Amino acid sequence: MTTVTTRTTVTTRTVAYPADNLTMIGHLALPAGAGRRPAVLIGPEGVGLSDVERRRAEALAELGYVALAFDLHGGRYLDDPEEMLARCLPLLADPDRMRGIGHAALDVLRAEPRADPDRTAAIGYGTGGAVALELGREGVDLRAIGTVNALITGRPGEAARIRCPVWAGVGSEDPIMPPAQRDAFTAEMEAAGVDWRLVVYGGALHAFHHPSVGHTVRPGVGYHPRHAQRAWRDIVALLAECLPVTD
Repeated sequence: MTTVTTRTTVTTRTVAYPADNLTMIGHLALPAGAGRRPAVLIGPEGVGLSDVERRRAEALAELGYVALAFDLHGGRYLDDPEEMLARCLPLLADPDRMRGIGHAALDVLRAEPRADPDRTAAIGYGTGGAVALELGREGVDLRAIGTVNALITGRPGEAARIRCPVWAGVGSEDPIMPPAQRDAFTAEMEAAGVDWRLVVYGGALHAFHHPSVGHTVRPGVGYHPRHAQRAWRDIVALLAECLPVTD
C-alpha cells in the first residue's frame, strides 16, 4: 500500500521496490511545484529506516530537492543490536550487495518524474553511508557523496572511479570508526585523487547525529545534539555547492 501525505510545500509517499531479496519500503519526499528538481538519496544507519531519515528527506524537499530515504531491511527497524549486527556486518563486507541495494533505490529515485536523473547525490549514515560510497566506487554518476559514521574503505583501486566530491563526518570518540579507520579512509581517498573532506566532531560518539531512541544501544553510541545540527548544516552546504537548486 502507498501512503501519500501532502503538506503546504512537501508531498510524501511510501514506495515499495525489490532489493537484496527483500521488498524495501522507502520514503519519497517531493518539493512544491511541478518542474524537475535535483535529487538526493538518503541512506539510514544500520538499524534501518526511521523517522529520523524520513524527516531529513522532507527537510531536503523543503529546500527544493526530490529526496528518497531508502530501506535496508525490507521495512523492518532492527532495534535489537545483535540482530542488526548479524545482518549489517555481512552486508558491509560485501560491496556488491551494498551496490545492489543502492542501485535499486537510485533507480526508484531517478524514475520519479519530478527528479532530474542527471543531477543526483547520495548521502547516508553508517551502513547507509557505506552504500552511498560503494555507488561512488562503482563509478555511478553522482554530483556529491556525503556520509556520517561511514569511513568504510573499499576494494583496492576502486575509489579512483568516484566522480564527485566526498564529504565525511565522524565523532572524535567514535570507537567503531577509530583514528586508524579514519587514516585508512583518507589514505584511500587521497591515493585515488578524490576531492574529499573529513570533519571530526570533537567529543562525539558513533551515531552522534541520531536522536536518542527507546531501546538498548551499543557502547560507544550516543546522541550529540549540537554536533548533529552542525553535521546536517555541513551536508546541506555540500548539496548547495555541488547540487544547487535552480528554478
